[in-house]
Amino acid sequence: MNKHATLIFGFMILGVVLFIDEVHAQNSHSDNGDGTYTNPVIPADFPDPDVIRVGDTYYMVNTTMFVFPGVTVLKSKDLVNWEYCSNAVPRFDFSNCYNLDTCNRYGHGQWATSIKFHNNKFYLLFITLNEGGFMCTADKAEGPWHVTHLPKGFYDPGLFFDDNGKVYVAQGYSRISITEVNDSLEPIGSDSTVFTGNIRKGLEGTHMYKINGYYYLYCTYGGLDGIQVALRSKNIYGPYEQKVVIRDTTRGINFGIHQGALIELPNGDWWTMLFVDSGPFGRFPSLQPVKWVDGWPMVGVEGKAVSTYKKPNVGKTYPIKNFPTSDEFNQKGLGLQWGWNHNPDSANWSLTKRPGSMRLTTGKVVSDLTVAGNTLTQRPFAKRDQTIPTIASIKMDVSKMKVGDIAGLAVFQDPYAYIGVSQTKNGKYILMVNNGKAVDSVAINESTIYLRTLASNSTQKARFMYSLDNKIYKPIGEELFMRFNLRIFTGNKFCLFNYATKEAGGYVDFDWFRVE
Repeated sequence: MNKHATLIFGFMILGVVLFIDEVHAQNSHSDNGDGTYTNPVIPADFPDPDVIRVGDTYYMVNTTMFVFPGVTVLKSKDLVNWEYCSNAVPRFDFSNCYNLDTCNRYGHGQWATSIKFHNNKFYLLFITLNEGGFMCTADKAEGPWHVTHLPKGFYDPGLFFDDNGKVYVAQGYSRISITEVNDSLEPIGSDSTVFTGNIRKGLEGTHMYKINGYYYLYCTYGGLDGIQVALRSKNIYGPYEQKVVIRDTTRGINFGIHQGALIELPNGDWWTMLFVDSGPFGRFPSLQPVKWVDGWPMVGVEGKAVSTYKKPNVGKTYPIKNFPTSDEFNQKGLGLQWGWNHNPDSANWSLTKRPGSMRLTTGKVVSDLTVAGNTLTQRPFAKRDQTIPTIASIKMDVSKMKVGDIAGLAVFQDPYAYIGVSQTKNGKYILMVNNGKAVDSVAINESTIYLRTLASNSTQKARFMYSLDNKIYKPIGEELFMRFNLRIFTGNKFCLFNYATKEAGGYVDFDWFRVE
């Protein structure tokens, strides 16, 4: 090969490498396609994971709090490629606060669910701070799920079916207790404190296992700099000894990794699914190898969480999965990626009144977005290179709005911001609002409008733009500085909304929602 040909070939190889690097940078899945994966295993807000294996399928449940349908269950064949399985609780009718009726459940609602499979039945056990404990049961993880309000709630519960036929719940904050329950998960004994956290305050997130004759309580000292520990005892009621299994404060994608589940593969390998507080997009699951050392499940490699690592050996190679995000609204029902901010009002949204669009009709007069009903939300997924923003756009027909209506696209947490169309008695305006304050507006005459937001988990900033033709987008207003505020306690969400400030009954049609 002559020098010229060699040079051309070298540039070709370099181009391929750069292309592959660019593609990986823009990935929102973790499978590298070469037998390895890169954490986070899911770059989106799926916190407090509990994972079980049933046959050759793995199931994960997460916290959704005040978003319904909620209590999201995922499934996977290889622990790396996940997909939606079900949302176990369609709505939560145990308090008017879930209807945004003079009160709300921001920062509350469902959290820290335990999932188990026993006697051919799936179980979910979770707590709400205000309404107590709940059990969901189903013959299939896809549902339907039956929801039961329990007489007692268990904080951060870990459901456990012992091999002697007894059933227990491990639970608590700082002080971990064991409670024996019956088959309906009703307590038949008192809470027995078995361990008090002594590294610092806040031992929680307990899941329980019996492995090689030991009872293990897999717990976390939570927080940004979380610590994952295992407690073990030959007796379920203790005494328990404690071991730190990972405490990684290396700056980066695994900083403070904590809270989750232990998983055994059919070949005897062990893994753990934990999560990391990952910025304004929320808390991201992280898959880590486990090595048993002197009877302790040590996480990661040499005390550090892994970033890129070989995939679990499940005996087969499965296709790469991508979570759905974009929606043309041309199906009979909403995709599992969607959830409403608090309970939906089924009378005021429709996919059939204008086929191919999602119609939101205002139901009552409200003051602002935080109390608006029928706000449709979706988790943003971060790119592998989190400096690359996640871009969401909508096409919206605003011809049937009433005076005082505001409809559009939001990035919602505390603070929140949105770009929308405001219908006034003098006409329509593109409006940009940042944390409740109107920042900028532009008069328009069109009945169809395109709105866009560009949100970066890395910079923690979101920008807003609009277009009249879906070709040229113009910026408007100012940047939102996104936060993960514990008053909301979920990651920032993309939101489609329409609310009335003067008179109910106006509506808008969302033709599509697209994520780039």
